[in-house]
This record gives sequence, structure tokens and C-alpha cells, in this order.
Amino acid sequence: MEVKEKNSVMLELHDLSITEKKDDRFARVVTSLSFNEDDLVDIAVSRRTDFSENTLRAAIDILKNIAIEEICNGASVQFGLGYFHLNVNGVFVGDNAKWDSEKHALSVHVTPTAELRNAVKKCTVNVRGMAASPMAINSVIDVASGTTNQKLTPGAPVNVEGTRIKIEGDKEGIGIKLIKEDTKDETLIPATHISTNSPSKLSFVVPADLAAGDYRLVVVTQHSSSKVFLKEPRTFVFDYLLEVDA
Repeated sequence: MEVKEKNSVMLELHDLSITEKKDDRFARVVTSLSFNEDDLVDIAVSRRTDFSENTLRAAIDILKNIAIEEICNGASVQFGLGYFHLNVNGVFVGDNAKWDSEKHALSVHVTPTAELRNAVKKCTVNVRGMAASPMAINSVIDVASGTTNQKLTPGAPVNVEGTRIKIEGDKEGIGIKLIKEDTKDETLIPATHISTNSPSKLSFVVPADLAAGDYRLVVVTQHSSSKVFLKEPRTFVFDYLLEVDA
């Protein structure tokens, strides 16, 4: 796929507090839009493809189901923009060890295709300076699984690390939100349910009845560096999708 000049990425700079140099910065991609399969189908139809909306959706579903089936049979599959294969987690003791679902687990590893990697290399990158808001989430650590920026375990604690993320304020909707990617249903974790609530770290327990699926973690707060709340809440949407297992 040829990447045209219109393909561009915008970056914002943030303080890099882990170094001794006061002028060191790190950059984040400014993500203004998020697309799912339905959105991509709509875009394809709007570009006057010869295929109907129903045909495209059906083709995606058929290929996706076949890919899942083959991956679950141990195959390495290239589908869309990635190569998928299974990894094994856990330690096996002895030459004749058996599978133990309490100690072992399968996980999916995804490698971007060369087509995607090459397209990204050709993107125009613009840096528009320091971010207007210093608020940022750097990592989400699921204590039960020990993973970072990957999972949420219902009923288990989670540590969120970042900058200016303390939950405080008197406006409606203040707190941590877990937004289900497919349905957009929101689960609010209010300040009263957060065990650690500081500018650089939040700790809370994932609701035990949280449905399986992929979630966006969103922080909404009126926290400021002074003792006075911000007039309007600030919102930060974490970059990574977080998985909740069935």
C-alpha cells in the first residue's frame, strides 16, 4: 500500500521526569479518532467500492472466524495487518509434565506485517510542542496476572501510574471509567473506591462482575497543581486496550 502525503501523525511532548535533565521530553501520538470494523466498512463503502456494506461485513466475519479456528489449532496465521501465533505461559516441571490450567496459559502474539511497518515509516510526523495538559497515564499494571498494559482481572487490584491523575473534583463523572470497546458501556470507579489516589498513582479493584471483553481505561479529574480544582474536568484515555477474560 502506498502511503500518500496526507498520511501524517501528530505528536505532543511531555516532561520526562525520570532523567536529571529538566529539558528532556518524551512524545505521545495524539489520537483523535478510533475506528472499529464497522467504521472501516463505512469508509470503504463511501469510497465507492464495488462491494456492498453487507458483503464486506460478511467477508470480514467469515475470514475472521476461519483465522480464529486455525490459530486455535496451533497455526501461525497472517490476517489483516498482523501475523498471529500462540505462546505458552508457565513453567512445566519434569519431562512428563502435563498441562495444568491453574499454572499454564496460552496467549496470542501479534507481529505487524512488513506492509504496515513500511507504511508507518513513510508517515509524515509533526511535533506541535508541549501538551496543553500535563495529565498522562503511563502504565496499567494488573496485579493478579502481573501484566502491564494488557489485562484487567475482575475482583483483583490494578495500579495505574502516570502524571496529574489524582481523582478529585465535584463535577459529575469524576473518577475512573472502564469503557467496553464494542458496546461503549461505561463502568465508573468513583473516588471512594480508589485505595491509592495520588498525582502519580491510582490503585483500585476491578468490579468482580465486569463482563468479558476489551476495555478503554479513562481518567476524569479536576486535579490541579494548586489547592483549587480545575473549573472543568480533564479527561485522559489510555492508549492500550485492556482485556478482561471470560
